[in-house]
Amino acid sequence: MILTKKVRIRPALEQEQQLWRSVGTARWVYNWTLSRQEENHKHGGKFLSDGDLRKELTQLKHTEEYAWLCNVSNNVAKQAVKDACDAYKKMFKGLAKKPKFKSRKKSRPSFYNDTAKLKVKDQVVLLEKVGWMKTVEQLPIGVSYSNPRVTFDGKYWYLSVGINQEQVQQKLTDEVVGIDVGVKELAVCSNGMVFKNINKSAAVRKTEKRLRRLQRKVSRKYEMNKEGSRFVKTSNIVKVEKSIRLLHRRLTNIRTNHIHQATSAVAKTKPRAVVMETLNVSGMMKNRHLSQAIANQKLNEFIRQMKYKCEKRGATFMQADRWFPSSKCCSGCGQVKTHLKLSDRIYECDCGLKIDRDLNAAINLAQLAV
Repeated sequence: MILTKKVRIRPALEQEQQLWRSVGTARWVYNWTLSRQEENHKHGGKFLSDGDLRKELTQLKHTEEYAWLCNVSNNVAKQAVKDACDAYKKMFKGLAKKPKFKSRKKSRPSFYNDTAKLKVKDQVVLLEKVGWMKTVEQLPIGVSYSNPRVTFDGKYWYLSVGINQEQVQQKLTDEVVGIDVGVKELAVCSNGMVFKNINKSAAVRKTEKRLRRLQRKVSRKYEMNKEGSRFVKTSNIVKVEKSIRLLHRRLTNIRTNHIHQATSAVAKTKPRAVVMETLNVSGMMKNRHLSQAIANQKLNEFIRQMKYKCEKRGATFMQADRWFPSSKCCSGCGQVKTHLKLSDRIYECDCGLKIDRDLNAAINLAQLAV
């Protein structure tokens, strides 16, 4: 199986400027590809292949107006075209929504580096047209890399590569673990393991409070420096916005780290199978009272991590049908309680069973693989 290794890189000042040029080129070419596809579709044309668009992009590079495209590696632009075309293909297959244009402010800064041009030595890496850069960790040497990507998270630059690793078959137990995820608790397992909602911790609440204050502060500064219908971005606004980006980064890291710890704890029990429910997260987000809490839980990320960690250890990962009544069904007698409110945290059945509703749902999920 292919696992991703992500390490922090330390570019010099000139190298960092070149990284930003590559990021800008990748974003512009991606948006240019989407624009060409939409324009071609309006005139009744067929889907443009990435090969045809690459040839058209090569001709643009020879013009004086777009000569700046030659300042970065040509593989950056080629892969951006391929990424945009693949996004359209996923939309046609029903695997994703219509691709959107990348914004300079909101999109994640990233670009592709050619696999053949990537060189790795003792805690240094070579990126095409950027040069040798130090890495905080050592990348494996003597292995084949796939899909190298350079990203910026608001504070540091990172290089991520896919490395093909042999799947080691571990000795598993006969246990089946059912996992019920939610908002009150991140996850409740059928074996009694409970993982709390990290968004209720003091660290997250303190960071969110600080974030709200800075957002109000930058909003006031924009209003103070308004010139007619135009907002002027001053140096103080830039400083506050940088602090806001770092707080968003901190919150993301706290939540992602908590999910990694929870999924690893379940996987280390070495169950033969893990069963979870199929979530309609987009439908759950339509509830305006719970949408923010659901988004902060990162439920899709929890499922993704649990899936690959089961595959890594040779365990079976299953997902129940979306309409399976895991919460409404009694884990003792199998009776379905049709009228069960979200506020009913204790499940009481006519057979005498009295149990926490999340634990009851987890047990029902585990019984699907028995």
